[in-house]
Amino acid sequence: MPQLNEIATQIRRDIVRMVHAVQSGHPGGSLGCTDYFTALFFKVMQHNPQPFDMDARNEDVFVLSNGHISPVYYSALARSGYFPTSELSTFRRINSRLQGHPTTHEHLPGIRIATGSLGQGMSVAIGAALTKKLNNDKHLVFSLHGDGELEEGQVWEAVMFAPHHKVDNLIITVDWNGQQIDGPTEQIGGLGDLPAKFTAFGWKVLILENGNDLDAVVAMLEKAKSLTGQGQPIAILMRTVMGKGVDFMEGHHEWHGIAPNDEQLAKALEQLPATSLGDF
Repeated sequence: MPQLNEIATQIRRDIVRMVHAVQSGHPGGSLGCTDYFTALFFKVMQHNPQPFDMDARNEDVFVLSNGHISPVYYSALARSGYFPTSELSTFRRINSRLQGHPTTHEHLPGIRIATGSLGQGMSVAIGAALTKKLNNDKHLVFSLHGDGELEEGQVWEAVMFAPHHKVDNLIITVDWNGQQIDGPTEQIGGLGDLPAKFTAFGWKVLILENGNDLDAVVAMLEKAKSLTGQGQPIAILMRTVMGKGVDFMEGHHEWHGIAPNDEQLAKALEQLPATSLGDF
């Protein structure tokens, strides 16, 4: 099996090629969260790509709340065996199963909930975690959220609910990149002291200072797993760099939702060398 770093590089190549091909999509957050997806899908999470089961009994579940970063999600799903990598070429096209935001209507393996209406994913993840408890299923629920997404009020209702009901089979991660579509998060809504907020609500809070260090991401997720079953939900606040891996995209909120042109794609692919996995 290829090394995790090679998988991450290939996923980044997939992201920029998918978004470029249709001149539409969200490359910035996708590139920033590539290391998280690589660690989760290829190392940490216990999941069964084949046969895909919507009920997810006896396996871990993942919920992508910030559904606009679907390119990284689709690439991770394809590269881990949920559907052929060739289907990545249909991203955002008419009648494709790979819509701009993940949906269930197209019955794409790996997708259990339509997401992209920001703020809803944590509620869904909590519901999935409670379902596992009711079914005596000892597996876990993971979810990913944008930091700008935390401006949605529904998030904080869910943050309040989970500790009260001791949803301790849940590990959420916040992509703490400090950027959202309109600019830096501190200028748009102001997140304040996120660790203190989650702690005050009753969560076990872990801070990952470099969410673009694959080894560190794996270690943090494994640490979070070791803390489940102790009466508290777990929140990982993960610092990442928007656009990580492509120097002209890194740290710029403008790349939240624009596609590279031909010249920019060529520059990006020069920085993301071809891997043994091969392009779609």
